[in-house]
Amino acid sequence: MLKKVLTTPVRAEDIEDLRIGDVIYLTGTLVTARDDAHMRLVKQGRKLPVDLDGLAIFHAGPIMVPCPPEEHSGSGYKVVSIGPTTSMRMEKFEREFIAETGVKVIVGKGGMGAGTVEGCRTHKALHCVFPGGCAVLAASKVEEVTALHWPELGMPEAMWVMRVHEFGPLIVSIDTKGGNLFEENKRTFAERKQPIVREISEKVDYFD
Repeated sequence: MLKKVLTTPVRAEDIEDLRIGDVIYLTGTLVTARDDAHMRLVKQGRKLPVDLDGLAIFHAGPIMVPCPPEEHSGSGYKVVSIGPTTSMRMEKFEREFIAETGVKVIVGKGGMGAGTVEGCRTHKALHCVFPGGCAVLAASKVEEVTALHWPELGMPEAMWVMRVHEFGPLIVSIDTKGGNLFEENKRTFAERKQPIVREISEKVDYFD
């Protein structure tokens, strides 16, 4: 099986053949952008300090430490841990965020809803899931932290610009055709559950 690696800037044609459940990796620029970044752009109308067109964002709050003098970094920091945060928190902003920024890959934890599905379908973008519990692995894929923006928001909410190499594995959870892996899994599990519940109910009695 070939290893699918996306390199930023990502074009619509690079991702139009990807489908939910596919596993990909990312090389290039990855920018952290979670609650406050979304609110500043969509709700407050503030211009982002990073041009995200064709790039990837990560719903994450990293742990950063200053670089020692012998290590060179554009930001003066290096990442020691960077795990995904719950993407659904950004659901109410994500469709507009995609439309206004041109971001092509969104990475986080868990699924997202109908607004994000519509944003990904209309503007040809992906939402992907990074496995939980692998924050140190994620940090190992960061080659350099190149810039820091909005530090006044604090370490988790600031926008950290990172150069990554084969960052992943990333599971496509929303594709450019409107597929939603988490919603499809819910339907499949519900269908499988019904006969099992009926069988159990026939053999188990309850006190009134």
